Amino acid sequence: MPSPSFENLNAFFQTDEFATTAVVTSAEGVSRSVVGIFDDPYLDAQLGEYRLDTSSPRLQCSETVLAGINRGDGVVIDGVEYVALAAPKSDGTGLATLELVKQEAGGAAF
Repeated sequence: MPSPSFENLNAFFQTDEFATTAVVTSAEGVSRSVVGIFDDPYLDAQLGEYRLDTSSPRLQCSETVLAGINRGDGVVIDGVEYVALAAPKSDGTGLATLELVKQEAGGAAF
């Protein structure tokens, strides 16, 4: 869904304020730069008696910027390598969130 015609989403993605530039590389090896807001919140997941202290990195951009990104595509943000967990999820306002997982040194991400 495109953003409402009265809303200029570019105003939210200024790199001199909160936004950052990420480089996305598709499985075919095609790279492109996208601008969005990166967040890596702490996550304390619990399943029964097991706990997992981890993070939940994600990149929020306009839907049009994230179009065409798929599970497994590489994303580099501030020199750190991530992998897309799934296709971007739209929130219905013209924005979408790309959930990420940190790329491990050996190349395995998930």
